[in-house]
Amino acid sequence: MSIIAGVIFRKSGNIQYYDPGEIEVAIGDMVVCRVDNITEIGEVVSLQQDAAGDSAAVSNMTKIVRKSTEYDLSVLELNRSKEEEGFRKFDELARQHNLSMKLVDVHVLFDKSKMVFYFTAEKRVDFREMVRELASYFKIRIELRQIGVRDEAKIVGGLGPCGMNLCCKSFLTDFESISIKMAKDQNLPLNPLKISGICGRLMCCLKYEYNCYKEFMDIAPERGVVVITKFGKGAVIGHDPLKKSIIVGFENENKMIMPLSDVEVTDEFVDLNPEETHQQEN
Repeated sequence: MSIIAGVIFRKSGNIQYYDPGEIEVAIGDMVVCRVDNITEIGEVVSLQQDAAGDSAAVSNMTKIVRKSTEYDLSVLELNRSKEEEGFRKFDELARQHNLSMKLVDVHVLFDKSKMVFYFTAEKRVDFREMVRELASYFKIRIELRQIGVRDEAKIVGGLGPCGMNLCCKSFLTDFESISIKMAKDQNLPLNPLKISGICGRLMCCLKYEYNCYKEFMDIAPERGVVVITKFGKGAVIGHDPLKKSIIVGFENENKMIMPLSDVEVTDEFVDLNPEETHQQEN
């Protein structure tokens, strides 16, 4: 059975999968691979067997070039020292040119073909002169990439409101669109402080259970609809989508959580807020 190796090239990067071929690798090994026609060095963070048994699919994967040598590791160390120097030089030039830019990360490609600076800024910045000076100083091709606040959070990392490492830093590979409607449909408080991540945008986890909520609410009776249960008639006063259940209130003011499949929905409807309705009419 074929083995698939998960390799990460930057602490802020995503896991990419490779075919080790005849190379014996273990978790924690440093390996040299091809990434988008560029040679990079990364760390093996996972090893898994091809559960589907599709050896053809594995053979079509990009193969690991080799396990890193002492020379490869020395090149990596030199690149890291150049990245640290890049932070200092970037800040110096930004102040010199009076550019409002916040440097987030610097990456020197393993094959030294390019040095990439990732930064954030509130608006577009004309950094052409800075690029020329950086290229002259480091004697390498320079690329400046302006990234968003979500990308910054992914690179820097941190703890979310749940106390765990940020999802974007831990396992998310792409940023999906998140809307305030997702929070509203899940009956979450619409307080921005409670539904926003450290990046200031809506939390990515708002989408995790959203489809479950949406699918259930599409078939569940609305609040106020009368249902027939084995305990008698009651009205829907709430929903518990994750349990695929509804909360039923009875005339004796008792409440029960019941699976939607255990009740019969009627065409009857009761006003759960008669006093509020009366005030609106007046």
